[in-house]
Amino acid sequence: MSLCRVSIAVVVAGTILSVSPALPTESELHIGKFSQDDMAGWKGQSVFGAKKSTYSIVQDNGKAVLMGKSNNTASGLLYKVDIDPKTHPIIKWSWKVEHTVKKGNEKIKDGHDFAARLYVVFPRGFFSRTRAIEYVWGNVMHRGDTLRSPYSNNAVMIAVDAGDELAGNWTFHKRNIAEDYRAVFGEEAPKVGAIAIMTDSDNTHETSVGYYGDIIVASAAKMDEQKTREHKPKDLPSKELQQKEQPNDNGLPLPTPAAQLTDKIR
Repeated sequence: MSLCRVSIAVVVAGTILSVSPALPTESELHIGKFSQDDMAGWKGQSVFGAKKSTYSIVQDNGKAVLMGKSNNTASGLLYKVDIDPKTHPIIKWSWKVEHTVKKGNEKIKDGHDFAARLYVVFPRGFFSRTRAIEYVWGNVMHRGDTLRSPYSNNAVMIAVDAGDELAGNWTFHKRNIAEDYRAVFGEEAPKVGAIAIMTDSDNTHETSVGYYGDIIVASAAKMDEQKTREHKPKDLPSKELQQKEQPNDNGLPLPTPAAQLTDKIR
């Protein structure tokens, strides 16, 4: 693989800096509306020297989701935004993988491939200063591990899932990007310039498949509202109704009980 390969977060920095979309006013921003068979706003982003991965809407148990498929390829999808983490700090998404990358090792360049990862990109005035948080389904990382990218000190990986124990199951995540940024970079988060996803396997020359559910960025007020509603006392339904009315997320099929993982909002 070419040594010129860098994090997709750095590759897209120049295009992000040239765009100034309006600041969001909604309490919830629906960035990825894949369950509605809607890919509006998502643009392909190539990685230098690599063939392109493929992305398409497919049906999973009767629900529309986005599938990323790589066969010795590497490219992503990018959605440009202008979001202030002070007002909209929460990102929510769901995903699953068929399996991790067998030779994948995110600690080194030759193993830096993932069946699924989600970038939050923070432009900071100059191309070389752009930073990114990469939420990944880790290969050798453990769930909760944080690691600098072998390609750039300005990109930090956070493993929200890891290994093959939950492969084939949907997992659901909520992260506070403002607090994650502060924890990994030691300062307050600047505005978010893009959300990106990527399924790749070009370093290991393998195949990988990842599925992505809807992606939402929410305000702190919206999350407080949801917490209040969730904790409001109410009459418990019968056992039969509880079985019929199990919660769902983003219109996706429920995972097995062992796979019903949701990150704690830090």
